[in-house]
Amino acid sequence: MIANILVTGGAGFIGSHLTEALFDRGYKVRILDNLSPQVHGAKATLPECLEGKAEFIRGDIRNNNEVGEAVSGIDVVIHLAAETGVGQSMYQATRYIDVNVKGSAVLIDAIIGSGKSVRKVILASSRSVYGEGKYQCPNCGVVYPEPRAEEELKSRQWEMHCLTCGNNIKPMPTDEGSLSKPTSVYAVTKQAQEQMFLIIGRVYQIPVVVLRYFNIYGPRHSLTNPYTAILSIFSSRILNSKPPLIFEDGLESRDFVHVRDAVTATILALERNEADNEIFNVGSSERTTVLQIADLLLEKLGSSVKPVLTGKYRVGDVRHCYADIERVNTKLGYQPSYTVKEGISDFATWVKEQEEVIDLSDKANRELMERKLLR
Repeated sequence: MIANILVTGGAGFIGSHLTEALFDRGYKVRILDNLSPQVHGAKATLPECLEGKAEFIRGDIRNNNEVGEAVSGIDVVIHLAAETGVGQSMYQATRYIDVNVKGSAVLIDAIIGSGKSVRKVILASSRSVYGEGKYQCPNCGVVYPEPRAEEELKSRQWEMHCLTCGNNIKPMPTDEGSLSKPTSVYAVTKQAQEQMFLIIGRVYQIPVVVLRYFNIYGPRHSLTNPYTAILSIFSSRILNSKPPLIFEDGLESRDFVHVRDAVTATILALERNEADNEIFNVGSSERTTVLQIADLLLEKLGSSVKPVLTGKYRVGDVRHCYADIERVNTKLGYQPSYTVKEGISDFATWVKEQEEVIDLSDKANRELMERKLLR
């Protein structure tokens, strides 16, 4: 029986929910987390919700000794630890590659050196590896478009066109067999992680499961980290009586999946042998525009401010991407339990309970503009 689980990044947003769920199911959990100030604040300690539920090692995923200690005696590794800001990765490439790629290499070395103690690895990947998702062209069928040209974005032509015939194309649910076309440094690091773990798993006969999380949201998401998670960025602005700032025309769409659904999928990947050596999308399969999500959040928070369509765009942003979840449903029995409306209501209830929140989104946008990544 699998009993001892290491969750890297286990004190974070997804990790804390996952650790609690594992504890409730009788697993013995160890956390390795550096309590990054960008996510946890300058004087962070282990979250109260995890006290007594896990062994905690405060350490860096890039540190051989700390990672080796964390892996010792472990049956399963769930690797969540990563830098996660798409925009920030475009001007802090060294940091993102160092943490996400080198850190994963250090973890792999520790797993190999564990003497076959580790019997399964679950990697938290990202929908960002797809870049633009899967589209349908009326003339050419299924297509995987390249990133939008600079000339199109400058002229505010937001929607995608077929590169072959020039027709307008419509987004389709993106399945795991879709082409990978990363559009950011962050996405490249997640793609590298996938390849590294799948190769090592095959060579050393360690089952590996790759979970491509879509846009996860929910309680405990850092409201002061302005570099990731659109719902948290919007919430911090709304709590400070500022309007949500929406890029492009607000009709760009994403797949928003509640954190408890993501945890459910992760535990299924842990407990079902059918998951071994597979890649799974973890999403809701519900396509929602950014403007819709902003309006819904404002409604649930009871705010009178209105979203602002800036007409600006971020370099590296995709237009549409939402999940085809047939594989994870068929093989693992995963089915989302939250609709977007239900999930946002749950998230908003938690947001209202938060004390003073510092909004740093303007600072993050200035950094992007200074580097000509927000135009």
